[in-house]
Amino acid sequence: MTTGNDIKSTAEELKSKADQFNPEHKEGPVAAAIEDYTARLPSDTFLWAALGSMAISATFKILGRDRDAVFVGQWAPSFLMLGLYNKFVKMEGFEKDK
Repeated sequence: MTTGNDIKSTAEELKSKADQFNPEHKEGPVAAAIEDYTARLPSDTFLWAALGSMAISATFKILGRDRDAVFVGQWAPSFLMLGLYNKFVKMEGFEKDK
């Protein structure tokens, strides 16, 4: 049976390993490549994509294609979140990790 002290020592050991895993807090090569690419895109690209998906969704709704309207309409929040990520990368600067 595991005791409270065993759990505490295991937790401390895991925390120690986690602290030593990435001491410089640098991004991996995949994240750096994605940030490099997204930083090149203008921020309004994502806004226009969101507005476009809403317009297409409204068109589908008018045409009576309700399932398609909901499907395409759900893209707008994703585009807006990608736009926020893009803006954040530009403001914070992905180059700091290199």
